[in-house]
Amino acid sequence: MANGRDLEKLLAANPYPGRGIVLGRSADGGRVVIAYFIMGRSGNSRNRIFVEDGEGIRTQAFDPSKMEDPSLIIYAPVRVYGNKTIVTNGDQTDTIYEGLDRQLTFEQSLRSREFEPDAPNYTPRISGVCHVEKGSCNFALSILKSDGGDPDSCCRFTFAYSNPKPGKGKFIHTYMGDGNPLPSFAGEPEEIDLDEAFTADIDTFAERIWHSLNPDNKVSLFVRFIETADGTYTSRIINKNH
Repeated sequence: MANGRDLEKLLAANPYPGRGIVLGRSADGGRVVIAYFIMGRSGNSRNRIFVEDGEGIRTQAFDPSKMEDPSLIIYAPVRVYGNKTIVTNGDQTDTIYEGLDRQLTFEQSLRSREFEPDAPNYTPRISGVCHVEKGSCNFALSILKSDGGDPDSCCRFTFAYSNPKPGKGKFIHTYMGDGNPLPSFAGEPEEIDLDEAFTADIDTFAERIWHSLNPDNKVSLFVRFIETADGTYTSRIINKNH
């Protein structure tokens, strides 16, 4: 995989990456950069919005009367535990939060979970955590996926990044593209460029990602910039339904 790929081009070339997490560092090194988006093909998946929930966010039905099965689509994608920010594509956010509270590591917390039970896709569970303390930062990403579509075998991958490079990010998403069944993400998280023009302003960052996502399939986007100096943050939410 080539280094420093263009996130906007990656998104524009993939009509259905599903749900995606970006973790990285701004070009000046002063901010942790987080993005999480959701997409949907069914009416049930598309009938969602992000709303603020404490220091994090949760999904909720845009039109509650049209909600069919909430089990895999209503959850808290982002929660904050002390100086750690957790972002995931499912209710394993709570599993990680509770694990950290019991002094487990990010990886250990996820040992009790596996991919989603949505045959035949067996959607991977993707998760991230970033740790900001005393001007420094590190982060990790995880994917729990079926072994070639076998529901009896779970592959567990964790990718940890210490002192991540300024101006670079890592991007992981649930699907390699559209299909039936949907093909699971494969390989290491993709390295992307987070150059100065991309990360200087949170609104520009959010809008550029949003406009790169497939207009029919995109549902919601969350972005957050965390100052490494003191842990303060700024967030944005964009919902297709509003």
